[in-house]
Amino acid sequence: MEIAKGMSVFQSLRYVGVDESLRNPIFLRVISCSLHLGLFLVILGLCCWNTIRRDNNAGHKQSSTRNARFLYYKSTLFCSIGLAIFSFVLCLLAHFYWYRNGWSEEKIITLLDFALKLLAWLSISVFLHTQFLNSCETKYPLVLRVWWGLFFFVSCYCLVIDLVYGEKNQSLPTQFCIPDVVFTLMGLFFCFVGFIVKTESEENMLQEPLLNGSVANGMDSKKSTGDQTVTPYANANIFSLFTFSWMGPLISVGNKKPLDLEDVPQLHFDDSVKGSFPIFREKLESVGGGNSNRVTTFMLVKALVFTARKEIVLSALFVLLYALASFVGPYLIDTLVQYLNGKRDFDNEGYVLVAAFFVAKLVECLAQRHWFFKVQQGGYRARAALVSKIYNKGLTLSCQSKQSHTSGEIINFMTVDAERIGDFGWYMHDPWMVIIQVALALVILYKNLGLAAIAAFVATIIVMLANIPLGSLQEKFQEKLMESKDRRMKATSEVLRNMRILKLQAWEMKFLSRILDLRTTEAGWLMKYVYTSAMTTFVFWVAPTFVSVTTFGAAMLMGIPLESGKILSALATFRILQEPIYNLPDTISMIAQTKVSLDRIASFLSLDDLQPDVIEKLPKGSSDEAIEIVGGNFAWDASTSTPLLKDVNLRVLNGMRVAICGTVGSGKSSLLSSILGEMPKLSGTIKLSGTKAYVAQSPWIQSGKIEENILFGKEMQREKYDKVLEACSLKKDLEILSFGDQTEIGERGINLSGGQKQRIQIARALYQDADVYLFDDPFSAVDAHTGSHLFSECIMGLLNSKTVLYVTHQVEFLPAADLILVMKDGRISETGKYNDLLKLGSDFMELVGAHQEALTAIDTVKGEALRKSEEMTGDNTNVQKDKNISDGQNGKVDDIVGTKGQIVQEEEREKGSVGFSVYWKYITTAYGGALVPFMLLAQVGFQLLQIGSNYWMAWATPVSKSEPPPVGSSTLIIVYVALGIASALCILARTMLLVTAGYKTASLLFHKMHLCIFRAPMSFFDATPSGRILNRASTDQSAIDLNVPIQVGSFAFTIIQLLGIIGVMSQVAWQVFIVFIPVIAVCIWLEQYYIPSARELARLNGTCKAPVIQHFAETISGSSTIRSFDQESRFQDTSMKLIDNYSRPKFHIAAAMEWLCLRLDMLSLITFAFSLIFLISLPVGTIDPSVAGLAVTYGLNLNIIQARVVWNLCMMENKIISVERILQYTALPSESPLIIESNRPDPNWPSCGEVDFSNLQVRYAPHMPLVLRGLTCTFFGGKKTGIVGRTGSGKSTLIQTLFRIVEPAAGQIKIDGISISSIGLHDLRSRLSIIPQDPTMFEGTVRSNLDPLEEYSDEQIWEALDKCQLGEEVRKKEGKLYSTVSENGENWSVGQRQLVCLGRVLLKKSKVLVLDEATASVDTATDNLIQQTLRLHFSDSTVITIAHRITSVLDSDMVLLLDHGLIAEYGTPARLLENESSLFAKLVAEYSMRSNSSFENVSDM
Repeated sequence: MEIAKGMSVFQSLRYVGVDESLRNPIFLRVISCSLHLGLFLVILGLCCWNTIRRDNNAGHKQSSTRNARFLYYKSTLFCSIGLAIFSFVLCLLAHFYWYRNGWSEEKIITLLDFALKLLAWLSISVFLHTQFLNSCETKYPLVLRVWWGLFFFVSCYCLVIDLVYGEKNQSLPTQFCIPDVVFTLMGLFFCFVGFIVKTESEENMLQEPLLNGSVANGMDSKKSTGDQTVTPYANANIFSLFTFSWMGPLISVGNKKPLDLEDVPQLHFDDSVKGSFPIFREKLESVGGGNSNRVTTFMLVKALVFTARKEIVLSALFVLLYALASFVGPYLIDTLVQYLNGKRDFDNEGYVLVAAFFVAKLVECLAQRHWFFKVQQGGYRARAALVSKIYNKGLTLSCQSKQSHTSGEIINFMTVDAERIGDFGWYMHDPWMVIIQVALALVILYKNLGLAAIAAFVATIIVMLANIPLGSLQEKFQEKLMESKDRRMKATSEVLRNMRILKLQAWEMKFLSRILDLRTTEAGWLMKYVYTSAMTTFVFWVAPTFVSVTTFGAAMLMGIPLESGKILSALATFRILQEPIYNLPDTISMIAQTKVSLDRIASFLSLDDLQPDVIEKLPKGSSDEAIEIVGGNFAWDASTSTPLLKDVNLRVLNGMRVAICGTVGSGKSSLLSSILGEMPKLSGTIKLSGTKAYVAQSPWIQSGKIEENILFGKEMQREKYDKVLEACSLKKDLEILSFGDQTEIGERGINLSGGQKQRIQIARALYQDADVYLFDDPFSAVDAHTGSHLFSECIMGLLNSKTVLYVTHQVEFLPAADLILVMKDGRISETGKYNDLLKLGSDFMELVGAHQEALTAIDTVKGEALRKSEEMTGDNTNVQKDKNISDGQNGKVDDIVGTKGQIVQEEEREKGSVGFSVYWKYITTAYGGALVPFMLLAQVGFQLLQIGSNYWMAWATPVSKSEPPPVGSSTLIIVYVALGIASALCILARTMLLVTAGYKTASLLFHKMHLCIFRAPMSFFDATPSGRILNRASTDQSAIDLNVPIQVGSFAFTIIQLLGIIGVMSQVAWQVFIVFIPVIAVCIWLEQYYIPSARELARLNGTCKAPVIQHFAETISGSSTIRSFDQESRFQDTSMKLIDNYSRPKFHIAAAMEWLCLRLDMLSLITFAFSLIFLISLPVGTIDPSVAGLAVTYGLNLNIIQARVVWNLCMMENKIISVERILQYTALPSESPLIIESNRPDPNWPSCGEVDFSNLQVRYAPHMPLVLRGLTCTFFGGKKTGIVGRTGSGKSTLIQTLFRIVEPAAGQIKIDGISISSIGLHDLRSRLSIIPQDPTMFEGTVRSNLDPLEEYSDEQIWEALDKCQLGEEVRKKEGKLYSTVSENGENWSVGQRQLVCLGRVLLKKSKVLVLDEATASVDTATDNLIQQTLRLHFSDSTVITIAHRITSVLDSDMVLLLDHGLIAEYGTPARLLENESSLFAKLVAEYSMRSNSSFENVSDM
């Protein structure tokens, strides 16, 4: 009533002392109405005119683009929208105000004035957005500028009148003062924009308004600029920072097209790893006193806190503001209930209360949004620094340290532990925030309930103490879960690396069962962990009920009167307390998990590095000696007293060529490792002058282009590059490859032959132009011709003036050496020049003698082979003439090669929204989705019972002391407790059902994905870097194990909560729907606008993680090569770039989420404010104050729940991508069946072993060229066939096709008349044997490596070991057959690994045996032993040998010579040697010529 009087008095008095006509309020309102109506009509006319004109000009102005835009254009649009909303609010206020006070002419015109203002400003907003946005004008239209001037003048006039009136009457009605101030300020802004400011080009537009418009502000993605531009966050103004408007451009681009990484801007320097890592490293070193190798958890924490100190401090400030603001609502609820009950303390108290509620919620929303953003920003910064540190550590680890942690475990430090430490920011402030919240809650409770607050405090403490056992249980289960996951990931990593050998041996299902066993152990801990989590969830949903029952019970016992206002205030307080209490177990669990992760990383960072002072490095030319070792004793284990290399004394002068030879396991590779500084030095000194380059025995090739592998960080010098390619015989190979040196190499060089990999390695070393070269048996993987070429062109040619040390088993390369070192049992047993050693060296003579024995075979082969060939029947029919074969095949080549393509394709990434099918598959995977309805029912029950219990307390207590209570105190508490217990049972049912369904789904998806991966064809593993598969098996599987069920559940549950709140609020004032429905519509529109960007950013986040893992895995496996080239800093830079690429989407995901949530908070604030204004506008007695208070209590949570619904929806969309990615791998194409029951071969098949190839054509992938181009020939049963040919000619491909690793594109292979394509893969592969090119051993024992399927007895295994010359070696070991084999068999030499592979085939004793360059890594003596063993035990088997040593195939019955995937020659060795112009004859002649030169002095001895 007072308000009504004040307003009408003001209307009549506001114009005192002014001309009579202007003092008439109706006249002024009419003027205002006329002006706004006139403006509305003019703008309507302009819109129509512009539309007509645009249609007429459409034909010839289509291509014109707007090149300028007004500065503050979007701010102008935003202010216009703001004024329209403001006018709408004034309309509503006026309407509700006059609704109860009757109408008058003056009031109707005032209401009309507000309505026309709304219409006019709305039309201006639409005009600016739709018409003027696409205009090429450089000024705002004259109509607008005139209007803005007029509007400013009228607003100023009204404000002056207000001030005059205020002075005379000592008071100023806010209803008129506030609108006039707002209109004046807006008028000033519009005048400034319209008359003073000029345009600026669109490219310079950096700012985005609160609600992003339809243009991408310089980020329009015709041309992506993300890679070049720094995030707008770096230069955003304070308004943009506060409202997250700087995210607008990116969200706008994402709304128009699927985002790519190029669209995402670079991080601000402070947030990038280059900005954060140096700070972290320096702090860690300063805290550790300069000893970077002794890292404790505390040191790590200090360094991480220091790295993100700014974000931590700012977020702490926001947390404090949030905590204080969140308790304003509960504090004021009792006052509001009393106000609604008719108690007034001062004029306009209702509006002051509304303002207090509004401002408090506004501060709470802003503080919360910035708190969340800052902790994530700090977390990303800390994680990036930590991952970089782990990477750098991986580069410097000693070999001993590397053996204690497998690459799988180290990758887990990066993918899981560092990630968890980064996420800890979410929980960082919880411990001290809980204390503040409890203290504030006690203050409010004490105000309302007096000493009963002590009971509340005790109950809260009891609830918190209940966390301790639960928290410790969770920590224990978490630790066990991590350990078991490490073991599984380690096994998975090893299996993926060696999938080819597993498929060749038909072992993949056995290894799958091992991984499933490891998963079963992991799942046991997972089950314990999730059920413990479910119990904590149950306990803490029940906590608020427990605390409130205790408090109200204590109040009744103490005789403190319970009033509905005080009860509601207490309930609102308990609800706020519920969040930190509910989060406390999570916080404790997270602290525990983070502590575990910090401990793990600290222990890893404390591992021993390579000794930095092993080598004394001298500048080039400072000494005559390139290498000098004096009294050197070395061992892989630095703590051992027995050295592996003993008494090494070596002096190598500049420019010397030094050859190192010796039997398998004599220490040749170890000697090179000691010179590189890779092997710990026990005593002695090493000096090295100048730079060094190293070629490892097992080729290490990076995935990427061939050119990148050769340049290896150096600038391209075309002339030098071409020389290196020529010297390494790579030019022909590059001509064959589809993209030449731009061909993408698969992971670990998967799409290159062994020889090509080795030659690329050599080319990489040559291109570095180092001073000292170390070659570890580089010629073993290439054929004889290429080997000769490499030796003469590289070592004798390009490196003629360099210092070269080369390990070799090929005796023919020894005479060229200036010095030969003979190794035996870890010592240099003999040194000298070739001729000197022939005279003196007994160990040397053993090696040379074995080689000479092999060479004598060449002299006798013609007669021997000729005799054999005459014995063979039908020989002539099978030996085809060169010319015919070549002509016949070449005729087809052009038709067949087809399209060219790279083997490694970019990682597949779904685009667009996550399909409903993904959600449906996820929720129906476990029990067909039968548990879902029960979960939802339990949540609905919980929500109804919660509302019921609060409604009961509000209804059953009096509003004030003067009123009698409706029910007795005991009834009050009993009903409340009963409702509380029922809701607790509902929540127990819900949590148990949720974790049960989640656990079952995770288990089923894991099994399905792994089965599909193991059954995938080898082409999948060739084209898919293992990082991608590991990412799904670790990160995505973890998300499905722990996050996805909670996220999907939370989304459904928060929607039910939101509906409950709206239900309660609409009970009091159904009019709330007038605002709620449009607000929800805007919320949904905003969410739809945001989701495309968020979804693609989440997917980018997934795809950007794999390269980080892959690069790290490659670095660990090639760390010795990287160190030998001194390339650590380049690899660190690449790692930093990849880490930043991963952080970019993450950072922008966080910002986009806060961008959305802030806008949703503002919208829910409008709903809340509207309902409050409506409540205070109602006459006293219209509504029950208790129920109104209950609505406000729930309304306080509206913004939180509304934001949480959208947040949960977005998080669910982000997390469900893990399900989508795993489902991709459950739909992989499968290999042919392992067993075809209807067509199983006889148990003794193949009995003869005849292999028949018919028009065989093979390509590695549909988009790749043909590798074998129409082969037709027969390998006779029980005979030996040798396959020779240039590197890359298709020898290994032929073998892979025989094992159906690659399926033929055309043609077929028959073994004993049965087409191998018609039987199961396991039936085929288990009947064939192979010793592969790359010898493979698995982590485990000697026994498990020889017999993984556990088919043979110990006696049989010992027999096989003795046959393959390893019996003695194994008997020396402590564990005998059960002695350990480390990851990749790294504690065995390459030659010994090859002998283990020989042991496997001796056990299996198949009718068809394939040797794929099987003796490449052993010395000639061992090679001869292997050949003798095979001759003895496989005399009646078909033996197919691929070899580079001609002697290995000379005693074959038949020789097949391949050239570019075609048969060049096929016949008996004797027949081929008869024709001296045949390619085979030339190869043999070259080999014997090269080798005989080594032996010109042997006959003299």
